[in-house]
Amino acid sequence: MANQARYCLLMNNLTLIVIVIILLALAVAYWWFRHAGRSVPDLIQRGRPLPDFAAVDENGGPVRSTELHGTAVVMLFVRGNWCPFCSSQVRDLSRHYKDIVDLGARLILVTPKPLQTTRRVAEFFKVEFDFWLDADLTATRVLGLLHSSAVPEDHHVEYGEDTVWPTALVIDPNGVIRFIELSKIIADRPNPRKLLQELRKALAH
Repeated sequence: MANQARYCLLMNNLTLIVIVIILLALAVAYWWFRHAGRSVPDLIQRGRPLPDFAAVDENGGPVRSTELHGTAVVMLFVRGNWCPFCSSQVRDLSRHYKDIVDLGARLILVTPKPLQTTRRVAEFFKVEFDFWLDADLTATRVLGLLHSSAVPEDHHVEYGEDTVWPTALVIDPNGVIRFIELSKIIADRPNPRKLLQELRKALAH
């Protein structure tokens, strides 16, 4: 009986130790997810004016970020139609597009290449996203969002090796960045409801 009691006590202690280790591992993983990852570049810190950069709209016309002054903007930097997480993000945002435009804001997707897949998604939901093309990644480099050697090898011919780091910005009508979220991992994207909430805050400034 004494041996059995000691055995039960030992097993209970081992179980407790395993539970503590698992909880510690989960706590470390949660901390890493919340705090690790890429830091926000200096030029696009919250409270700073959106830097001037040039791009091309999907019709080939030149556009500049300074032309956005006077209008609040939700701006997303997305990698391309080869990225399933980007396509999923656009699909999720399409459900909130009307809420964004009803607030008088614009939704702009900045991409290294035209997003044909997400354009079809946008048309299906009868929304009109603005697509800005940063084909040579000049704006991406200026803003500090370059993600080197991140394009899968089977897409190198069309997209090259480098792409943009997934990023979401909310910019107020004065051109000031009021919210920024860089994805911590490639699959991580901000909740569209969070972006809508931050947009309302930006409009209240």
